[in-house]
Amino acid sequence: MPALSSTMTEGKIVEWLKKPGDRVERGESVLVVESDKADMDVEAFQEGFLASVLLPSGGTAPVGETIGLIVETEAEIAAVQASAPAAPAMAAPVAPAPAEAPAPVAAAAPAAASAAPPAAVVMAVPAPVVTPVAGGRLVATPRARKLAAQLGVALESLRGSGPHGRIQAEDVERAAGQAASLPRVAEGTAPAVSAMPAPAGSANGSAAPAAVGKTFGNPGDTVAFNTLQAAVNRNMLASLAVPCFHVGYTISTDRLDAFAKTVKSKGVTMTALLAKAVGVVLARHPQVNASFSEAGMVYPPAINVAVAVAMDDGGLITPVLAAADRTDLYSLSRSWADLVARSRSKQLKPEEYSTGTFTLSNLGMYGVDRFDAILPPGTGAILAVAASRPAVVAGKDGSIAVKRQMQVNLTADHRVIYGTHAAAFLKDLAQLIETAPESLAL
Repeated sequence: MPALSSTMTEGKIVEWLKKPGDRVERGESVLVVESDKADMDVEAFQEGFLASVLLPSGGTAPVGETIGLIVETEAEIAAVQASAPAAPAMAAPVAPAPAEAPAPVAAAAPAAASAAPPAAVVMAVPAPVVTPVAGGRLVATPRARKLAAQLGVALESLRGSGPHGRIQAEDVERAAGQAASLPRVAEGTAPAVSAMPAPAGSANGSAAPAAVGKTFGNPGDTVAFNTLQAAVNRNMLASLAVPCFHVGYTISTDRLDAFAKTVKSKGVTMTALLAKAVGVVLARHPQVNASFSEAGMVYPPAINVAVAVAMDDGGLITPVLAAADRTDLYSLSRSWADLVARSRSKQLKPEEYSTGTFTLSNLGMYGVDRFDAILPPGTGAILAVAASRPAVVAGKDGSIAVKRQMQVNLTADHRVIYGTHAAAFLKDLAQLIETAPESLAL
C-alpha cells in the first residue's frame, strides 16, 4: 500500500461557514477546506465583511489560489462584487501547483491580489496547517458551532472531547441535555478501517471482518476520485519510477501471540508490538531505514514507523509512530490509539502522517497468505504482513510440529538497499519475534 506525499498541492472547499455580506471577526472560521488528509478551518486574519466567494463549496483549487474577498466596511461590498469575477457553479479540478512549505491559514496570493480592488483582503487556499487551538482561542467544529447556535449552548462553557480540546457536536448535544448522536468517526465523513490489524488468529482477533471492502459506486456509474484517492493515485504513479525488489520470510508467531495475550489487558495492540519489533531491528540495520535522494543516500536521524490505514471513504493514510525503537511499548500503544482516532476525524498534523522512514502494511485480518506492498515515495522499504496460520513444520532434528506462521514480504528500493541488507533485516526480525518478543516490553 502506498503512503501519501507530504506536500499538499490543492484543497477542496468543503463548506463556506459565512455567506457574502456576512460580518467576520479576526480569527473567526470562514470556511472549511479539505486537504488530501485533513479538514481544516480557514480563519479570517482581518475583521470586516465577506464581500465575494470566488470558489463555491465542492470546488478545488491549488494552494495559494484566491477563493474569497473580505472588505473593511459594508459599503465596499457592492463595489468589490461588481469587479470580482463571478464564482463558477462548480470549480473543475486544476493542475496541482507546488507548495514548498506550509502557508498561514489564510494567505494572500500575490498575482490574484493584484486583480482585486485595493480595499479587498484576499483569502486563499491554505497549506495543510491544522491548529485546533490558536493563542488560547476556543475552537469547535463547524457542526458543533451550528448546533450550539440552534440549541442555545454557550461554547465557552464547554470542555471539548476532541483532539487538543476541540469541541465536537457530541459535546454540544450533551450540554443541551440531549442524548449524544451515534458515534461518529468524523463529522460528515465515513468511518475508517485500519489496514494494520493483528494477523488473523492472533491475540487481537481471529475472524476476518464481515465486509472485506467498500464499493464507492454502483454499476454503470463513474465516480470522481476524492482528494485522498487522488493523492494515492499520484504516489502510485511516482512509485513506478523506483527500481524495487521483493524479499519474503516466514516467521513463527506462537511466542509473539502468547506474549500479546499477556499485555493486551494493558492496552498493548499487535500493531504496537510489530511496530516496536520493526523499530528495534531497524536500529541494527540503518541501511533499511535509509532512502534515496539525488544527492545520495539519506539516513534519517530517527526511526519513524508509519502504519498504513485504509479510509472507508477512499484512500490511504499512514499515521507515524515516531522513534519506535526508543519509545516504550506501552507509550507506543497509547500513541497509536490516539493517532488512529485523530486520523479517522481528519485531525492529524502533517508531521504525524508524512515523516515515516519505514512503513508497515497488513492484510492479515482478511486471511491473505502473502502480498507485496507498493513502496511509498520518499522511503526505502515497506513490510507487508500477511495472516498468521497453523502450519505443519519440520524441525532440524526431523521432528514434526504444528506452529503458527506468518509470511512477511519486504519491498525495497534497490538504489539504497541490496538483497543482503533485506535478508539480514528479515532474519533478525524473525529471530526477535520467535525467540524474545518479551524483550519488547523492557
